[in-house]
Amino acid sequence: MDFLAPATWADALAAKAEHPDAVPVAGGTDVMVELNFDHRRPPALLDLTRVAELREWSPDADGAIRLGAGVTYARVIDELGDVLPGLAMASRTVGSPQIRNRGTVGGNLGAASPAGDSHPPLLAADAVVEVASAARGTRLVPVAEFYTGVKRNALAADELIAAVLVPTASGPQQFCKIGTRNAMVIAVSAFGFALHPDRKAVGTGIGSAAPTPRRAGEAAAFLSGELEAAGLWESRGELPESLAREFGHRVRDAAAPIDDVRGSAAYRLHSLSVMARRAATWAWNDYRRAA
Repeated sequence: MDFLAPATWADALAAKAEHPDAVPVAGGTDVMVELNFDHRRPPALLDLTRVAELREWSPDADGAIRLGAGVTYARVIDELGDVLPGLAMASRTVGSPQIRNRGTVGGNLGAASPAGDSHPPLLAADAVVEVASAARGTRLVPVAEFYTGVKRNALAADELIAAVLVPTASGPQQFCKIGTRNAMVIAVSAFGFALHPDRKAVGTGIGSAAPTPRRAGEAAAFLSGELEAAGLWESRGELPESLAREFGHRVRDAAAPIDDVRGSAAYRLHSLSVMARRAATWAWNDYRRAA
């Protein structure tokens, strides 16, 4: 197995073009586990930890945060919790402090596991993935289009993830996760929620309850429409419990889980309904208090 260690982004893209079968490694929290258990034996590893550009984040001209693919969960929590609250909430649930200090949002995207903790808040926030190749330059992929199958993504063989563009929160966000224990656990199911008062919209993200992370688009449209029809966006009145419960049922209906060692499909559906109801209620209460 070859080990490639470029020092610049240009060198990394050139190495990926020359070795399209090379597996990128950032924090290594997914890849090294697969190697240790002999679940994967690639011809080459492409170590990206020396590429300084990937460890940077900055606001962009459109009001989003350009989060370099090498920014760790710990830095999201410490440095971006006020502007990307949903992603920060999800980051706090990832593994142990050691994992959060090594693991990266870009690596989570690249692994494309249905159970990845960053996916639901990125979907709810309408994030966009920035990918690049040496031959074709940069292209932008809406995060909902980035996941193409179980642990498969939209990257071409010569492409790497450069960054993810995450709009800063215009309203409250929430993240909920159910596991087989309270910490250091892979999600049995997860849900991300975001209120977008600037455009009177709702964002959703379902994790670990379908072949890929996905949105509950119909449920989001239903809730935002009901809020508009009742004039609640302007009045910030109390969210009716019946509306929150119906929203939860519609989120449940958007999922397509399986039975596995972590939980049954029935349990995943029930937990999603409960988490969606609670997340919507918590976020709406935060929205009312912000008035």
